[in-house]
Amino acid sequence: MIPDSLLPGHVKSEEQHRREICIAGRWMYEHGYIVACEGNLSVRLEDGRILTTPTCMNKGMLEPGDLVITDLDGRQLAGDRKVSSELAMHLLFYRMRPDVNAICHAHPPTATGFAVAGRSLNQALLPEVIVGLGQIPLVQYATPGTPELSAAIEPFVPHYDALLLANHGAVTCGPDLLTAFFRMETIEHSAKITLAAELAGEPNLLSSREVAKLMAARPRYFVAPPPGGGAELPVTCDSGETAGDHVTLTRSELDALIDEAVRKDRARR
Repeated sequence: MIPDSLLPGHVKSEEQHRREICIAGRWMYEHGYIVACEGNLSVRLEDGRILTTPTCMNKGMLEPGDLVITDLDGRQLAGDRKVSSELAMHLLFYRMRPDVNAICHAHPPTATGFAVAGRSLNQALLPEVIVGLGQIPLVQYATPGTPELSAAIEPFVPHYDALLLANHGAVTCGPDLLTAFFRMETIEHSAKITLAAELAGEPNLLSSREVAKLMAARPRYFVAPPPGGGAELPVTCDSGETAGDHVTLTRSELDALIDEAVRKDRARR
């Protein structure tokens, strides 16, 4: 059962945020998204400070007092334990995305398998993924915990809420911790279904028109896309093309299709 304090829109104290991070850490560990001392979580507090998990501890076994607080420059302000070297990745999101208040980083095994294979999750396969995330791109490899990783991620931050990290894992963001965790679940779920579809045969991709209709439906599902507006579109397979041929659309082409889908939806009402 999800605690009431974890639900979006609930005004939370620092103590509630501490408990919630420990709950989300247990969820990630129980789901197998992390093992040993892997992964990290953080939230932006009301006063702009960052509450985050420490390094060298199992995130499924944390107590509220184990967490540490930093400022947006990474200077530790409170907590007896040492901050994670991967905090810089979190701070990058917080500096570039005022709409982001929580980050999850983990190594979900199937999705990480795609990242190790050098593959993004960019195919138009599942309506829920298209509505919720658009697509999940792959960020080129850089050593974890270094400025090089932040530099590799930076171009993607304004445009995506979920990223695969080559040979590393995945990172998700959200307006709250529950949303960020659900997006991590979605990454792994999408990866499992993609793998199963490929083992079963040739996956059937949705058409560009179907993708446009799903994008147009986002407001009905209360999904706000990232503010950057420059996300690449999922790879589609148009009904007019030979089966198996992949096609992509430009942003202007997608916008035109979305406008057409919205007009038709209004005409039916």
